[in-house]
Amino acid sequence: MDKKTLVAYFSCSGVTEKVAKKITEISGGDLFEIIPQVPYTSKDLNWMDKKARSTIEMHDPSSRPEIKNMVENMQDYNVIFVGFPIWWYVAPTIINTFLESYDFSEKTIVPFFTSGGSGAGNTDAMLHPSCANSVVWKPAKQLNRVNQETISEWLKNLNLLN
Repeated sequence: MDKKTLVAYFSCSGVTEKVAKKITEISGGDLFEIIPQVPYTSKDLNWMDKKARSTIEMHDPSSRPEIKNMVENMQDYNVIFVGFPIWWYVAPTIINTFLESYDFSEKTIVPFFTSGGSGAGNTDAMLHPSCANSVVWKPAKQLNRVNQETISEWLKNLNLLN
């Protein structure tokens, strides 16, 4: 049976989107953008402002920003790559919203992220419970300023694609 791959991503600045598109191109998977119901403005993303929307969301672990769109045929996918920028050493809570929106039993989840400077921090610990029924959870992988060759090698080493 062929494995069907989805590359879902959330990106505010376009950095994560570029990586997601490279993964899609190399893997032959389908691309899906996670779009917030209420788009983030540059003011919302000002991490230095304690009243900025992203700061408020990230300080509330129960925060679940709404998503505007849904993957209509999630049941068809076996491997789901989930991409996002790192905010405060974890994934934005909209990623939890995404993961909690589907049944991931019998699926492999592969998180990847981009970051302006911080590492994965508690990303896996904060995300994995949102889809604990997945068959396989791969550790989150940082993919900053990567080229096709680096992504190809990473995908090959995951041994998930046909």
